[in-house]
Amino acid sequence: MANINEVAKLAGVSVATVSRVLNGQDVVTPKTRLKVEDAIKKLNYEPSMLGRNLRNSESRVLLVLIPSISNPFYFEIIKGIEATALDYNYNILLCETDSNPERENIYFDLVRKKMADGIISMDPAVNIDTLKSLSEKHSIIQCSEYSTEGNIPYVTIDNEDAAYRAVKHLIKLDHQKIALFNSNEKYLYARQRKEGYIKALKEFNLPVKEEYMIYTDQLGFDNGSQATKKIMNLKDRPTAIFAVSDLLAIGALKELNSAGVNVPDEMALIGFDNIDFSNMTHPTLTTIAQPMYQMGTVAASMLINKINGKHVENTVLNHELLIREST
Repeated sequence: MANINEVAKLAGVSVATVSRVLNGQDVVTPKTRLKVEDAIKKLNYEPSMLGRNLRNSESRVLLVLIPSISNPFYFEIIKGIEATALDYNYNILLCETDSNPERENIYFDLVRKKMADGIISMDPAVNIDTLKSLSEKHSIIQCSEYSTEGNIPYVTIDNEDAAYRAVKHLIKLDHQKIALFNSNEKYLYARQRKEGYIKALKEFNLPVKEEYMIYTDQLGFDNGSQATKKIMNLKDRPTAIFAVSDLLAIGALKELNSAGVNVPDEMALIGFDNIDFSNMTHPTLTTIAQPMYQMGTVAASMLINKINGKHVENTVLNHELLIREST
């Protein structure tokens, strides 16, 4: 394989001149540039991207932080991030944090050491103080999950309004006893979705009952199943469930089916996210659709703009209530 010295020799110029041509510098005359480009073609020379990136103090790598790779919610977002990143000649490195501070610091060090150019964080449990400190010198975007602390730009949906629309849909179907399956309220999205749930109940003068609000540590299938067992044991059990994730809702649906409870006649059910599985259940799941792929493309564009020194604004995308067979 040819090297830069051979290119310089064939073109009759210095190695520095070849380097200037490769880096797009305009100090080289058109005649000399043509000679260098012709030599590159004849020798089939491929410059080292690593060397070029080191000279330019860039890695062309974007870190994507997610709490768990097993959650299908992140799949479409990651696809959107990757598609946009590749369009701009960036690669992505997927980083599963498991909400572990030690893991987070390993990934943060990649940015500190200039082995990555920026971060898209989708981890609701990320150490926000560390993220804020890092954002003072490095490019960071929050995607879906975000904190209002600091000035880190984010792309998300209106979680409160989405939850409000979901619960209002249930109320209009004559449900007055509606359960909420929610995540830990230390997360902003959990607080926002609870606010939307309460807003809808109060608008229709329905009581807000603590026993109808079940909190889970994770948003998994099993958590939805366990939450359903709790409400099924209530003397005055609800007739509808609003779950803040599709995985919780699908777990609830399995438990209801196992208990012989007809959905939606005896218990209506709404999820949140519109993951692929939500349209494969029996019955199919009514859910709030987040524009996951678009969220990824927007997050990647925001990060690349920020890396290039451009001003970036927060972005709130539209959501949709998809009515299916479970309501």
